[in-house]
Amino acid sequence: MLTQTILFLLGCSLALIVFLFLASLNIVLLLRMNKNDKKINELLENGDIKDLKGILLSQKKKDEKLEEKIKEAIGKITNLETASLCAFQKLGVVRFNPFNNLGGNQSFVIALLDNKNTGFLISSLFVKDGNRVYAKLINQGKSDYPLSKEEIEALSRAIKIKR
Repeated sequence: MLTQTILFLLGCSLALIVFLFLASLNIVLLLRMNKNDKKINELLENGDIKDLKGILLSQKKKDEKLEEKIKEAIGKITNLETASLCAFQKLGVVRFNPFNNLGGNQSFVIALLDNKNTGFLISSLFVKDGNRVYAKLINQGKSDYPLSKEEIEALSRAIKIKR
């Protein structure tokens, strides 16, 4: 009879231990479930979205709008790149006095070139009677017309600019 009582008490204490273990496990699981519920509510925007399908459809719409905006931006960039090939990107300016000690440096040369060093020179000579303006075409850094030393300097200043 004593052995039966001891076995009964051992069984009761083992059952109590298992019960306490399962109770503490249940508490841990309830806490985790509560934490996950809060995260799910945040994901569902506090009830504004009722299901996962709504979340996925909402994200898909956002992605489509972003893709459309990216394509639009790429198109604009391509247009700008094309336009920039023809635009003047390099500038060289030289001011000078064509007559020694008569007046100031009122005359000038401006070189306007694109990325391939093609463009033109504008020369302005300020003289006593007025002002004379000349233009010379530049193709890949060279002119078919003879250039003065000031025009050569303005052209070389413009060509040195790296783009």
